Amino acid sequence: MNIMDFNVKKLAADAGTFLSRAVQFTEEKLGQAEKTELDAHLENLLSKAECTKIWTEKIMKQTEILLQPNPNARIEEFVYEKLDRKAPSRVNNPELLGQYMIDAGTEFGPGTAYGNALIKCGETQKRIGTADRELIQTSALNFLTPLRNFIEGDYKTIAKERKLLQNKRLDLDAAKTRLKKAKAAETRSSQLNSARLEGDNIMIWAEEVTKSEQELRITQSEFDRQAEITRLLLEGISSTHAHHLRCLNDFVEAQMTYYAQCYQYMLDLQKQLGSFPTNYLSNNNQNSGTPMPSALSNVIGPSAMASPSSLVITSPNLNDLKESSGSRKARVLYDYDAANSSELSLLADEVITVFSVVGMDSDWLMGERGNQKGKVPITYLELLN
Repeated sequence: MNIMDFNVKKLAADAGTFLSRAVQFTEEKLGQAEKTELDAHLENLLSKAECTKIWTEKIMKQTEILLQPNPNARIEEFVYEKLDRKAPSRVNNPELLGQYMIDAGTEFGPGTAYGNALIKCGETQKRIGTADRELIQTSALNFLTPLRNFIEGDYKTIAKERKLLQNKRLDLDAAKTRLKKAKAAETRSSQLNSARLEGDNIMIWAEEVTKSEQELRITQSEFDRQAEITRLLLEGISSTHAHHLRCLNDFVEAQMTYYAQCYQYMLDLQKQLGSFPTNYLSNNNQNSGTPMPSALSNVIGPSAMASPSSLVITSPNLNDLKESSGSRKARVLYDYDAANSSELSLLADEVITVFSVVGMDSDWLMGERGNQKGKVPITYLELLN
């Protein structure tokens, strides 16, 4: 029974406090009550904390989009995180593209120029996918997690203490209002004509003033204490900025490592593939000229490419071969895809046997690799001694 009485009294007291705060807040909004202003330093700290929270949320959200563009995948990862379970590993886009390239190259044949190039590109794409996965893991651990910890931890504590400070401020202003009303009533009672009533009223309102003054001292003390607690928490925002700066440096370093890896992978791939021919003097008429590697065309320039008759490619070794009837070994300088069945596809750096055939165009030789034989462009070859 005593516990029940205590609970009822506590409930009534809480309800009274809540009603008092609501009245004070409403009167402040209507301009009918005074409001205690926080000191400028505390206001600046509150503004800084709110600004930090807003921009941290935006940066965190956009970083998540950058690292994982798929919204469905982000939702799935969020659900698994809330369930405190590890999200299942999934193939990312570069890895999936790489696998498709490898499968296509295998289907076309690793011995063909296109199939071999697809396999090489696919392997590189899979390495990029692995680097992408490492970037996501490193960034999540060293950058996103600290930002999320601030939003879900430190700032929630700040918001809780800030709300408590607001309530203490309302209690303080309500106490000030009650004291002001008690003193006004005491002044009016002293001006009554009846001496008996005057004495009774003065005693009543004097007690009310004393009670209000005591309540004001208590609420002022609680407000000051809460303001100090809130101030100490808010001053930690500077340390938060310093910590986030270190995390930002870690994120930049992770990105730098990722892009450096990707650049190196592509550089290695480019060396493996060589320079693919991108400009042909003629695709259909082989007697009009020889397809020229893009690297060589860039050196020669567009003006020379525009006029085949002005372009003369000479090689003493190849001319000697033309004049002889024997065969020689030659190293392939660039990958080459055969335009038709009379030509032989080439892979950069492979060594083939070449020889001349009477009546063949001067820009071509006959190439032989095992049981395969076909015409090859001389600009793609380097004779070996």
